[in-house]
Amino acid sequence: MIKKILLGLVAIIAVILVVAAFQPDEMNVTRSAVIAAPPETVFKIVNDFRQWDAWSPWSKLDPNMNKSLEGPAEGVGAIYRWNGNAEVGEGSTSLIESKPNEKVGMKLDFIRPFAGSSDVQFTFAPEGNGTKVTWAMQSKSPFLGKVASLFMDCEKMCGDAFIEGLDNLGKVATAAPKP
Repeated sequence: MIKKILLGLVAIIAVILVVAAFQPDEMNVTRSAVIAAPPETVFKIVNDFRQWDAWSPWSKLDPNMNKSLEGPAEGVGAIYRWNGNAEVGEGSTSLIESKPNEKVGMKLDFIRPFAGSSDVQFTFAPEGNGTKVTWAMQSKSPFLGKVASLFMDCEKMCGDAFIEGLDNLGKVATAAPKP
């Protein structure tokens, strides 16, 4: 009987590993929203890590997380480091591209709960009387990430956080002084 149970467990694990091997090699998450503010207003908020606590969905998950800023106050070279509870983990975000009123590009490096890196972009395009803001993230999916994706929908989890963040960003941008 124990032999049958062990064989069953080995078979289940084998199926999980085979299915995981066929998962995509990259994870891509993209969400967009139209914000009732001009591109320059929204760009200035995203391009300045000092303003992130006002709209970032992760800041609200751990209000006591340790944060530090390095480099310039805003734009290329600015670095945001955090170390918080299990929900936010530990890592850094480095601003690597800044095209005024068009795009902010970042490198996101996680230390925990899992080590990994992602590329993040915010793009801004005029739309009607507002700005279409697109928040996108791409990362490689190592094999363990592929296995984990069978049990939790990382695209949905990050996508839901992006939607919340874009909503918060809209509130901050519409309350900001107009340029």
